[in-house]
Amino acid sequence: MNIETINKRITPYRKRLLEHSLYSEIKTIDDLHVFLENHVYAVWDFMSLLKALQNTLTCTTTPWIPIGNPEVRYLINEIVLAEETDVDQQGKRKSHYELYLEAMKACGAKTEKVTTFLDDVVATQNIFVSIKQSNFHPSVKAFLDFTFRVIEEGKPHQIAAAFTFGREDLIPDMFTEILKEFELRFPNNNLSKLIYYFQRHIELDADEHGPMAMQMIAELCGNEERKWQEVEEVAILALQKRIELWDGINEQLTLKFELI
Repeated sequence: MNIETINKRITPYRKRLLEHSLYSEIKTIDDLHVFLENHVYAVWDFMSLLKALQNTLTCTTTPWIPIGNPEVRYLINEIVLAEETDVDQQGKRKSHYELYLEAMKACGAKTEKVTTFLDDVVATQNIFVSIKQSNFHPSVKAFLDFTFRVIEEGKPHQIAAAFTFGREDLIPDMFTEILKEFELRFPNNNLSKLIYYFQRHIELDADEHGPMAMQMIAELCGNEERKWQEVEEVAILALQKRIELWDGINEQLTLKFELI
């Protein structure tokens, strides 16, 4: 098995995501707020996947010793640098999560729930307890729970699979769908920061991080068929959880559920 084989097998799931009805259901600025206030958790937990890879595949403790494959170390550290300390429109250093929060505030979306949740994560010191006792939509809870179960299991190739096929390789095409007609639909709202965030992700992930993440998968799996099979399983699960997240947000829009 190889990257090409996995890409072929996950094609139906990618197609479902890229053709999801959610994109056409974001018709008003209130709809956009619902999307952002749910999607922000996927923006946040992405960083935990990335840092789990950095902790596993590089040395992040002292005394320092060289760990693992230098090529993989380079790939991870390059992605961490861009995701954790990118630049905003004024050239100031920000993580992509912080860029997203600023974009939410600029267009009127609420950020209190996610910041309160992070405070709770710090207080409980147990991400699963914080997820369980939150009042998030079930699809958000399931999405977060899957991410941190993969991290907890601690297999680098599986974490890399969720990171690569569920995020880095997916994001450019997915965000392109989200950006379509945004400025036309919401001409009187401040979406410049949000559009910058999406475009920044498209640029980085398509041109740099996506190919880097694919290379990381190949390096981690090598010729071990079992690892390739586990990568495929996690990749499919990651895409399914994203589809469920989109379904959950869509449900809130189409049924006019009150945002939880």
